[in-house]
Amino acid sequence: MKTPTSITVLILMASILSLNSCISMGTAMTMSKHNSELHPIILIPGSGGNQLEAQLTSDYKPSSLFCHLHKGTGWYRMWFDPTVLVAPLTRCFAERMMIYYHSDIDDYRNAPGVETRVPHFGSTKGMLYLDPNLKGLTEYMAPLVSSLEQLGYQDNQTLFGAPYDFRYGLAANSHPSKVGIQYLEDLKALIESAAASNNGKQVILMAHSLGGLFALQLLNRNSLSWRRQYVKHLVTLSTPWGGAVQQMLTFASGNTLGVPLVNPLLVRSEQRSSESNQWILPNPSLFGSRILLISTSNNKTYSSLDMPQFLEDIGFKEGVEPYKARILPLIEKLDKPGVPVTCMVGTDVETPHRLVYGAGGFDAEPQVDYGDGDGTVNLISLLRLKSEWSGSKNQVLDVIKLPGVSHSDILKDKGALEQIIRFITEINMEYVTLKE
Repeated sequence: MKTPTSITVLILMASILSLNSCISMGTAMTMSKHNSELHPIILIPGSGGNQLEAQLTSDYKPSSLFCHLHKGTGWYRMWFDPTVLVAPLTRCFAERMMIYYHSDIDDYRNAPGVETRVPHFGSTKGMLYLDPNLKGLTEYMAPLVSSLEQLGYQDNQTLFGAPYDFRYGLAANSHPSKVGIQYLEDLKALIESAAASNNGKQVILMAHSLGGLFALQLLNRNSLSWRRQYVKHLVTLSTPWGGAVQQMLTFASGNTLGVPLVNPLLVRSEQRSSESNQWILPNPSLFGSRILLISTSNNKTYSSLDMPQFLEDIGFKEGVEPYKARILPLIEKLDKPGVPVTCMVGTDVETPHRLVYGAGGFDAEPQVDYGDGDGTVNLISLLRLKSEWSGSKNQVLDVIKLPGVSHSDILKDKGALEQIIRFITEINMEYVTLKE
């Protein structure tokens, strides 16, 4: 798929100029060519949307001879690592990606002997491709970044990336989340630095999927005066504001996330261990008890209110207490940030709405009943902010629907990218208008 050409961008600018007659075409073209006229953008990826590196110390105890690979060799790319495609090495990948909840510290940590780091923080480099040696197979934000570059954005100058260890999440304020809180602190510092290096102009936060949840938490955990000083707009793409039914499939049966040749049962335990995955289970305050999410051959049924019982029944009893104590208070309410928010969401794509498990139980793939959404996140979740914040006088909220655009294709679909570029252009034109 080709990204919008410079001609397309100029056409979009011209259409905006017709609505702002006080701005000359020369000023608009200057805006597209010179960084000084652009609001800096920080891109926040979704789960699995950036590279993750690891090194294995002497404390790492391989479960098999195959898992000696990478031990003692220093830092290597753990995500995405193509060895996950080889069945004996899939287990090695999964055990290294596991994180563990420790009740004594009420927090999560890596597996023993596994140290991790997130490369290229501040740059988009680690988010373009999950493996730069497999660009065609692991492309992520490359098309979006290319489109923004055609507007004049430049990496590490006006365009920044905020990758993170997506296995970790956040918890309610009364509970520690060492990794997640550190990320919010790093993101806050990046916002302030990006604004300072761009003549104090406010930053546009653009977040995909899970990244939108982190972005909203960052805003609401800082003062209103700070938000309004540093953040111009929050733009979210495909964010699961109320979780997703597909996440229950991940917990119950594993999810290959489209990676071929991988047995989902081999990665299921690792996916269950992820703190952030619990964050996007279907939200009881949104899905309630009336929406039946799972049924089984032995006549058991589960709604979003039955999540603790569901976790126990699938064999993940250790996840029940963290879910009840750390996650439920976190997801109960989404506070308004007091800065403009625009949600871009895909619609009219078949999305798991209900899972029906047969005699094979949770180890077998279920029958899937589909409803509306973006193929991953249910429409009710994508539109949660609209349903909860509608009518608010103190919160600007727009929702842009993109029919037929899937959860991941929103980052590369031609029509979606044109919408994104049009919107970013409008925001920057506001700055030029005020300057004039």
